[in-house]
Amino acid sequence: MAKTILKSLFKKPATVKYPFGQKVLSEFARGSIYIDISKCIFCGVCQKKCPTGAITVAREEKTWNIARLKCITCGYCVDVCPKKCLRMSNLYTEPMLTKHEDLYKNA
Repeated sequence: MAKTILKSLFKKPATVKYPFGQKVLSEFARGSIYIDISKCIFCGVCQKKCPTGAITVAREEKTWNIARLKCITCGYCVDVCPKKCLRMSNLYTEPMLTKHEDLYKNA
């Protein structure tokens, strides 16, 4: 036990004081899903593959909708998108006070 204590004295802490410093995330960390709506063909494959049903695609209205609190950031939608308009960033979803969905509309 003394050996572990001595090692810990000369190392940096493993944690970060959150409000004053943010943890540096790797580029492979799974965060939020983002869409380039101009590339989307509204095929609905991402909606069918989403295990939680967080994504809703309306082909007629040309809308793409995601419920951020339902999304488990598994990345299935990104993998199956035929046009590769979906991407996953390494930044986490911002905290929310109310449940809402992000609606993207193609003009």
